[in-house]
Amino acid sequence: MDTFKYRAFISYSHADEKWARWLHRALETYRIPKRLVGQKTAMGSVPPKLSPVFRDREELASATDLGSKLTEALEGSACQIVICSRSSARSHWVNEEILAYKRLGRSNRIFSLIVDGEPYASGIPGEEEQECFPAALRYQIGEGGELTQTPAEPIAADARPGKDGKAHAKVKLIAGILGVGFDDLRQRELQRRNRRLALISTSAVAGMIFAIGLATTAFIARNEAELQRARAEKEAETARRTASFMTDLFAVSDPSEARGNSITAREILNKGAEKIATELGDQPLIQTSLMDTIGKVYTGLGLYSEARAMLEETVALRRQLPGVSNEEFARSAYNLGNVLTEKAEYERAARLYEEAINSLESAASPAPQLELDITAALAELRFRTGEYEAAEPLLREVLSERRKLLGAENPKVADAIEELGLNYFDQGRYEEAESRLREALALREKILGSEPHPALAGNISNLALIRRFRGDLEEAQQLYTQTLEMNHQLYGEQHPEIAIALMNLADVLTLRRHFDEAEAMYNDVIRMSRELLGEEHPQIAIVLNNLAFVYHEIGKQQDALAKSREALAMQRRLLGDRHPDVASSLAIQGRWLTEAGSYSEAEAALRSALEIQLETMEAGHPQIAITRMDLAQLLLETGHLAEALEQAELAETALKKALGPDHWRTAAAMQTHGAVCLARGDLQQAEKLLLASYEKLEGNPNAQEGTVRRGMQLFVTLYRGLGKTAKAKSYQAMLERRFGIL
Repeated sequence: MDTFKYRAFISYSHADEKWARWLHRALETYRIPKRLVGQKTAMGSVPPKLSPVFRDREELASATDLGSKLTEALEGSACQIVICSRSSARSHWVNEEILAYKRLGRSNRIFSLIVDGEPYASGIPGEEEQECFPAALRYQIGEGGELTQTPAEPIAADARPGKDGKAHAKVKLIAGILGVGFDDLRQRELQRRNRRLALISTSAVAGMIFAIGLATTAFIARNEAELQRARAEKEAETARRTASFMTDLFAVSDPSEARGNSITAREILNKGAEKIATELGDQPLIQTSLMDTIGKVYTGLGLYSEARAMLEETVALRRQLPGVSNEEFARSAYNLGNVLTEKAEYERAARLYEEAINSLESAASPAPQLELDITAALAELRFRTGEYEAAEPLLREVLSERRKLLGAENPKVADAIEELGLNYFDQGRYEEAESRLREALALREKILGSEPHPALAGNISNLALIRRFRGDLEEAQQLYTQTLEMNHQLYGEQHPEIAIALMNLADVLTLRRHFDEAEAMYNDVIRMSRELLGEEHPQIAIVLNNLAFVYHEIGKQQDALAKSREALAMQRRLLGDRHPDVASSLAIQGRWLTEAGSYSEAEAALRSALEIQLETMEAGHPQIAITRMDLAQLLLETGHLAEALEQAELAETALKKALGPDHWRTAAAMQTHGAVCLARGDLQQAEKLLLASYEKLEGNPNAQEGTVRRGMQLFVTLYRGLGKTAKAKSYQAMLERRFGIL
């Protein structure tokens, strides 16, 4: 295997592209157990990772000779994986790829992943259409490389429901690729899962131990000896009940007996939730402590509906029960507030946070760390509602107090630094934001190392966001890919963090003009988000807007406007009419309506967007400048040149300050300014601005193609006006060559 360029070649029908994407990602992000790395097997030396894996859609985007490139890739692949379905069984190209690989003498290195249909159904009368194995898989080849009628026995993993399932099928394939036993890898999966359950168990026990302390309440007795005896009996009974609960809760030990692909934390938690309700009714303090713990773990797994139900009941009970401390109640209210924030129920979340802080302020003993956590949650809520400036002093307070309480090198201090950096980003202060994010990342790596960790993944993703906005799309894509790989190792295939990572990566792919991949990712995110968050959520509205951008860039203007309007309607229902996200959607629509010539509707959208942004953002925010630039373009096209000039100058000045003079968006604003000068007849100023703009846009990989094209068109008009016919013809020829515009 060491001499091959690729670890595997994935053959598939493009009807099964979703499966191919999943498999490609699952293989390249799989972490091979360290105890296996370097072992010699029939497939070669076990590598530390399985990348790169060849998938033609990703590897051959710019190929001119597909036949030779595919042949090279097949020859350079240590094994072949065939995604088997009714579609691939009928695919000429899948069949040819299998034949080509077998002719290399590597029939024993072909592995199959069954995703639908039935193996060997072609031999059953009436069931022929269900066949999932291509003919080249079903039969052996002869000495001359021709397909014979001698049956073959494909090595197959079966991802269909009721068979191996997705997770076990993946492990079977990887075991085959590496030449190790399935149980070697399956044991690794069990070890990983057991560590996760151990963490949950530890948290639960910690909560239970705290509950045990509370359960030993004093009661009046005739003498101290009787009191001590009663206390001891009470503690013993509480410990017995807790131990019994824990033993029964974690009794399931064989994943093959569990539902789904494996024993999951969700199954354990569901079982625990049932037992709490039925078996601990006579121990309400222990009951609420366990409910709070399980509700918090549900939240961490992204199971917000289950978390909400558990925590709503916990808060209600802790409001009524005697013996519940102020800190316990505050913690439950805080945990429920976090879930409601994720569910976009911001007003009630804010009330719960305030109630939690009030409870702590009247507590007998202080809980400064919890109070700071709640303050940070309030700042996060201010971000979600678009109150960026109101969040900053809260975040500064959290950072300052955590440093005093915990010292400089603490994960919670890194959290506070990162959150403050994100707040700077929200306010358009990108340089300060990046500095804070890098400071937080350096501190996290010092504390945590480089192994996957949720805090590291989040920090890297947020740094990628800033690099994306500062124009470095290549680094942004690298950072987002790193985040996605880390999140897959942490959370599996479906989780809110996976959806966010996919959305971010798709955004950069859109900007880099990889539209097919971006569209597929966005549709995956919409499906996943609706399953996890419900049919309507602010995150879903953002994804709809991003998908609209893809449609716009590939020329589906009506689809783009439809998706944008769907997003705007959802945002208004969830966030109200004066939220920055609502303004962003209006601005997008205004830009596209201008392009479509719907000037009246475009102007209404752009002016509404600008009004909301001026009300909710700092005056120099880049988003305001971009909206001004779009409004200037509209005013230019409708002949309102005086105001167009004013808006263009304001946009250019603000973007120079926020993004720097060399950023492509600053150059685009300069171009709009030049276009207005051209329309006003100030040809000398127009030429100066357009030349300076074009110098920064041409060859810039981040600049939108439409902006570059418009610059060339403006030069044609400018030089015709100046009587420089040769220059005008030169730019006209460039337009024709590059964009096909006569």
